[in-house]
Amino acid sequence: MQGKGVTLNCTLPVPSVQELVRQQRPDALPPRYLRDDTVVADHHHESLQDLPRIDLGKLMDLASRSTELRNLDSACREWGLFLLVNHGVSDEGMRMTKENVRGFFELPHHEKQKSAQRPGSLEGYGQAFVTFHDQKLDWNDMIFLKCHPPHARNLDLWPRNPPEFRMALEKYGEDMRKLAEAVAKYIGMALGIHEEELDLLAKSFGEGSCQVRMTYYPACPEPERAVGMTPHADATGITLLTECGNVAGLQVLRKDNCWVTVPPVPGSIVVNLGQIVEVYSNGTYRAPDHRVVVNKEKERVSIATFCNPSPSLPVGPSPQLLAATGLPPIFQTLSNSEEFMQRFYSRKLLDAVPFIDSLKL
Repeated sequence: MQGKGVTLNCTLPVPSVQELVRQQRPDALPPRYLRDDTVVADHHHESLQDLPRIDLGKLMDLASRSTELRNLDSACREWGLFLLVNHGVSDEGMRMTKENVRGFFELPHHEKQKSAQRPGSLEGYGQAFVTFHDQKLDWNDMIFLKCHPPHARNLDLWPRNPPEFRMALEKYGEDMRKLAEAVAKYIGMALGIHEEELDLLAKSFGEGSCQVRMTYYPACPEPERAVGMTPHADATGITLLTECGNVAGLQVLRKDNCWVTVPPVPGSIVVNLGQIVEVYSNGTYRAPDHRVVVNKEKERVSIATFCNPSPSLPVGPSPQLLAATGLPPIFQTLSNSEEFMQRFYSRKLLDAVPFIDSLKL
C-alpha cells in the first residue's frame, strides 16, 4: 500500500466517477469502489423526520429568542446537526448558485479538467484525501475552492464556465460567511457565553475563512456496496450544507450508533457543527460523525461551506464556560484555527487515534 505515510494536505489524482458512469455504464462496481468494509445496506430503513429545526428569525426576535435558544442548545447537545430555516439567504442567490454548480458538473470532462487539482493541493476538481494508490475510493467527484478571505482565492482554479459561476460563488460565499457569523453568535449564547467573549466568537467567524466543496454523486449500480463519502466528523468550526435537489444522501450517526438519513427540506440549510465548536464547548456540543450514501437511480449534488474562525480566536474550551461550570478543560488550547487545521492536515489517513481524541488532555 504505497504512500500510506502521506499526510492529508494533498491528494492523488483519480479517475472521474462521473466519466466512468457516462462512458462505461457499469452494472457492477469497479473494485476500488467496493466498500464492503462499511455496512451501508440498511441505509434506507430510517429517515430522520424529527431532525431539529432552528428558526433564525426567532433567534433574532427578542420575544422568541429564549425559547429558540433552548431548542438550539438541545439540538447541539443531542445531534450537533440541525436544519436552519428562515435563514435570510435570498432565494435568488441560492437558485443561481445551485444552477451554476449543476452546470459545472454538466460540462464536458475536458472543460472541468481546466480546474483540476494541482500536485500537493486539495483545491480544485478531483477527489479529497486520496493518499495511497490502492486506497478504496468514494463514489463522487468534487470541486473544492477557497472563497474567503478574498486573497486566499486561487482564481486559476475557479471555473470560467458556466459564465456566471464565479459571480454566483463569490456572492454565495459571502452569504455563507455572514450566516456563519450569526450562527456562531447564537451557538455561543446557547452555551451561556456573553459580553466580550461572545463578541469575539461572532467576530472571529465573520473574519474567518470559508471554503466551498461542491460534490456530484452519480447514480450507482450497487449503492449498498459503495460510499458517497466516507464516515467522518468535520475538522472545522461550522459547516453549512445546501442540497441542489430533493435526493437524500446525507446520514448522521445517532447517539445509539444508528445511521439515519437527513431528508432534504426545500429552502433550508443543514448546519453541522465541526470539531472546533466541540472543543470550544468543552465537549458539551457534538461534532457528529456523518457520511453520504448513494442512489441507484438518481444523481445528487450538494454544496458544503466550511467556516472557520479567524486567528483572533484561540481554539480551546471557552474560559467563560469553564468558569460557569467549574469543570476542568478536557481539550488543550491551541493558539488559533490555523494551528488547529495544521494539526489536522499533518495527520495520516490511517492514524488509529481519532483527531478529536488527539486534542484531549
